[in-house]
Amino acid sequence: MANKITQKTLNDLEFNAVLNSIKEYCISDLGRAMVLEINPISRNLELKDELYQVHEYLSSMLSENKIPNHYFDEITNEIHILGIEDSFLEGKSFQKISSISSNINNLILFFKKFKEYYPTLFFQSENLEYTKFIIASIDKIISPFGEVLDDASDSLKMIRKDINSVRGKIGSSFTKSLNHYASLGYLDDIRESVVENQRVLAVQAMYRRKIKGSILGNSKTGSIVYIAPEATLQYSRELQNLQYEEKEEITVILKQLTNTIRPYQELLQKYQDYLCHLDVLGAKAKYAHHIKACLPEIVREQKIYLKDAFHPILLEENQRKEIPTIPQTLELNKNQQIIVISGPNAGGKSITLKTIGLLQVMLQSGILIPVHEKSEVSLFDNILTDIGDNQSIENQLSTYSYRLKNMRNFLRKCNHNTLFLIDEFGTGSDPELGGALAEIFLEEFYEMGAFGIITTHYANLKVLASELENVANANMQFDQRSLEPLFKLHIGQAGSSFTFEVAQKNGIPFRLINRAKKKVEKEKIRLDKTIAKLQQERNKLQRSNDLLEKEKSIARENSEELLEKKKKVDDKLNSFQELYDKNQKMLSYGRKSNELLNKFFQTKNKKHLISEFSKWAIMEQAKNEKNKQVKVKSLDKKSTKNSVNHLSKRETKEINRQARIQEKLRLEKLQKVEKEILIEVEKITEKKELVAKKIAREKSNYEFQINDKVRLFDGNAKGTIEKIEKKIATINYGFFTAKANLDQLELVQSSSGKSSVK
Repeated sequence: MANKITQKTLNDLEFNAVLNSIKEYCISDLGRAMVLEINPISRNLELKDELYQVHEYLSSMLSENKIPNHYFDEITNEIHILGIEDSFLEGKSFQKISSISSNINNLILFFKKFKEYYPTLFFQSENLEYTKFIIASIDKIISPFGEVLDDASDSLKMIRKDINSVRGKIGSSFTKSLNHYASLGYLDDIRESVVENQRVLAVQAMYRRKIKGSILGNSKTGSIVYIAPEATLQYSRELQNLQYEEKEEITVILKQLTNTIRPYQELLQKYQDYLCHLDVLGAKAKYAHHIKACLPEIVREQKIYLKDAFHPILLEENQRKEIPTIPQTLELNKNQQIIVISGPNAGGKSITLKTIGLLQVMLQSGILIPVHEKSEVSLFDNILTDIGDNQSIENQLSTYSYRLKNMRNFLRKCNHNTLFLIDEFGTGSDPELGGALAEIFLEEFYEMGAFGIITTHYANLKVLASELENVANANMQFDQRSLEPLFKLHIGQAGSSFTFEVAQKNGIPFRLINRAKKKVEKEKIRLDKTIAKLQQERNKLQRSNDLLEKEKSIARENSEELLEKKKKVDDKLNSFQELYDKNQKMLSYGRKSNELLNKFFQTKNKKHLISEFSKWAIMEQAKNEKNKQVKVKSLDKKSTKNSVNHLSKRETKEINRQARIQEKLRLEKLQKVEKEILIEVEKITEKKELVAKKIAREKSNYEFQINDKVRLFDGNAKGTIEKIEKKIATINYGFFTAKANLDQLELVQSSSGKSSVK
């Protein structure tokens, strides 16, 4: 893409105001300067790369994996000094270089770790060299406060040791002199002071000749003289010599360190450039977050589809004033190549036109735009604007002359890859003559295949827009009752200028308005009234449509809610039914098991029990198989009727294999259940046998007595023994008596009532 967007276009669209807003989010002076130099990017790949980087930075702000802090102190001067032979840097300069190197290393590691989240930013960081040598070299010599460390060299260490020793001597000698002269009463009440960073005695003026030392000053009144003691002066001179040696040694050390870092001059420049660029990316992302901007889809075919688009400058201004901003939705494509917007002044025509232009320029400069994420845009080689009167006193050009010069420029540059924006098209000259020339220009732009938006009040241009196939009329809606603009764009119908209505709203007397109406052609007034009436009807339809859409949305939500409730109820009913069926089956199984066990207890025939149980299990299996087949068939009819026929051989084979596995598992489970039941039966049998043996044992040991309650083994009737003769008992059943052998009797309750045998 050969970029031909001029500075005039950027000025017309107030692009600089956007840059000033972005600049405020920068964290460095270099970043702020770079923001103000932002221009549309000419190469498509470079532009997309920039947009993706801003988009990824914005994503990081909204995620847990935020990009690390990348604040830095400018090192432009330091990089320049490194390029000068025999020059050296100060300690604080090395500290800034170490900080920048550390930041770069952290960023390289961060983007490497999260390269899947930030692929474009990771790709950019790969061009940087990761090195710890710079940091290690500086940290060995320079402290975090920018001072040269004692261990930087052996000589420096010795010098500083001597300096500390001399300072100790100065302190002790001064204290000795202070105490001596104080005891003699030569000192003032303040005793001491500091002059030229040196401790001095505060001597009363009358005793100044009695103090050995150097006079360094006196008080304003002259009553106090400041004297450095002679003993202290000797040590001070020694200290000055040592400090000079220290300074010389530090210079040598700094020169050596500078020579060590000098080969990395280009790398440091690269580091700073990268951090500046990241600062600009961060500022763009923060600005995008503030205006709720996003990255729309960039398409190859020439089109602009902006959904819920905001003018960023107007949006920020309204946010400060806490008033709402109305978004616009607009589309330009091959079937809607040019849009002619008409309507009253102050209705929002110009701001709509500027919104489209400014958002396009922002996007082509690598800045995210405040639109709906489903918006689509393509990239244009050129964006031409004609906004405002642009009178030129210097060149002695009138508004119309300037606009004609602009039109000549448009005719020369327009093609199928151009977006043109013209505000108040055709104005500045006689309405009829200027309107006719504007028609010709519009036809030429149309024939060249250019995309564009124009605003106008000229009726002939509205008519022409309705006649050309790929040109659409549009209007800014206006409430005729309240005479207030609605700031909503409607495409498909021209708009009335509401000239007399707006005049009435602004307090122009009715008599003057009526006189003006008489001077205008009746047909013109009728046309304007017709357009206004159509627009009013359109507004009513739009309101009705909005209301219907709202009701439709509510109905859809209610319907979905009812369906959800019905599904929950059905699920509950199904679960209850399944539980009921399961319980019924378990009861049935229990009854059948109980029946088989009772038979076994009576007959004690194990083979018969196993045979009967196996027959019953096989019958239940057949029932289950039949039920499964019925369920599968019903499911096939409901949900898989069309898909079964399309199963591949492999899928059919897999289904059969799974069925065989399930059948095998089921048989194994059945055999396991049979074994468990047999084990339980054997346990119960053993228990019964033990009980029987116990009863027999108790019975053989028991001697029947008169008045014992008994019954026959094979009967249920209970009676009382009246008498016993030779193991024959006479039993009274109440209505009759009978005789029975004692071996045939079973004790129910003994005559004592203490025990009974069951």
